[in-house]
Amino acid sequence: MRVVLAEDSVLLREGLVWVLGAAGIKVVASVADADGLLRAVDEHRPDLVITDVRMPPGHSDEGLRAALVLRRQYPGLPIVVLSQYVEERYATQLLSTETSGIGYLLKDRVADVTDFIAAVRRVAEGGTALDPEVVAQLLIRRHSDPLDRLTRREYEVLALIAEGRSNLGIAEALSISESAVGKHINNIFAKLGLPNTESDHRRVLAVLRFLKIS
Repeated sequence: MRVVLAEDSVLLREGLVWVLGAAGIKVVASVADADGLLRAVDEHRPDLVITDVRMPPGHSDEGLRAALVLRRQYPGLPIVVLSQYVEERYATQLLSTETSGIGYLLKDRVADVTDFIAAVRRVAEGGTALDPEVVAQLLIRRHSDPLDRLTRREYEVLALIAEGRSNLGIAEALSISESAVGKHINNIFAKLGLPNTESDHRRVLAVLRFLKIS
């Protein structure tokens, strides 16, 4: 198996090269930033990519964005993403396209070399390797998010509220009556647990929930 590795920490990068090599997995390129990752994959066309989520220059989500670019450029390219801690938004982005040949692991798991190598091989073969903590976070959110209780029409109404549409504008966009819009909005407020109070603007709070800000 031929691997391209992207990790900005020199110690971790060299450690991963050694661990993978000891398992008979050849690291054909090891780089420290997202641009280097893209160039290395283009040059070597590896069997698998292992990349950190956060890399220079911004140390935000450069590695993840590079991984998403690579999946578009090379459909089916197996990718293992490493993260310092559970970043639910990043995991969701990675898994929203296709789950085959995808891994999302916390860096702490690398210490368990046997499990780490097994996960790498599983992803290379087209399987999925998700850190247990990532799975737990996604399941907790899935089962506790009030947005999941909205009907398709209610979700459409909420999306239009988020765009700043009035009840009349929503009615025109969905070809329904204003009274129907009012009923949908009341249902949304109820399902999101937004009581009618003098201090809170329920439309604003609903939009914040929709955008996952609150």
